[in-house]
Amino acid sequence: KHEEPCPIRTAFQRDRDRIIHSKAFRRLKHKTQVFITPLGDHYVTRLTHTLEVSQIARTIARALNLNEDLTEAISLGHDLGHTPFGHVGEDVLNELYHHGFRHNEQSLRIVDLLEKNGQGLNLTHEVRDGIVNHSKTRANILGKDWGKASTLEGEVCKLADVVAYINHDIDDAIRAGIITEGSLPLSAITVLGLSRSPRINTMVCDIIDYSWPASGRDTVEASRSISIGMSPEVLEATNTLRDFLFDRV
Repeated sequence: KHEEPCPIRTAFQRDRDRIIHSKAFRRLKHKTQVFITPLGDHYVTRLTHTLEVSQIARTIARALNLNEDLTEAISLGHDLGHTPFGHVGEDVLNELYHHGFRHNEQSLRIVDLLEKNGQGLNLTHEVRDGIVNHSKTRANILGKDWGKASTLEGEVCKLADVVAYINHDIDDAIRAGIITEGSLPLSAITVLGLSRSPRINTMVCDIIDYSWPASGRDTVEASRSISIGMSPEVLEATNTLRDFLFDRV
């Protein structure tokens, strides 16, 4: 619904603030990312994952001259509807509920209908679109089933989500003793880096470098083909590492 403009914040800044102050955002701190570890302070939770996605997405958006506030709002809201127990919890609910369950749709339901005692947060269309379209199938990254958000900022958040979870989930799996650094696929880490920080840097810089030539196009026809992506080499390595993660963790 229509609201009067805020005198000190843009609409996207207001959306970001509403998400941060929501009850659903607070609940992320106790939700599992992958590992249920009540005694492990260094394992990633859904909240710390969200903060990492936000940082990575804002870095990419800033480098590409995109709207940082929109990017941040989408990133902070993208997993509000995630279940406890990670994707296992989502899979169980999907089996139990006859209409099916997807956490991205639940995230939108939370910001539209459930927060503020049923009033919702009244977020902008762009933020809502980015939230509901952030989720991917388990098909290849940027493949035919990848789907698209309606804004470049939403596309940035989709890839930032991948960069974050691939790297911190592998880090957590190594910490838990499920895999070792030596078991990571050599073809992937040769391209991306031998440890987490270099891999994140490689992925982020590649997204920026690959997407930058398109970001300067200013004709209507050219703008229709603008997208956020990765170079073929880094994309292949990232998909290889992601497949390894899904298979072993």
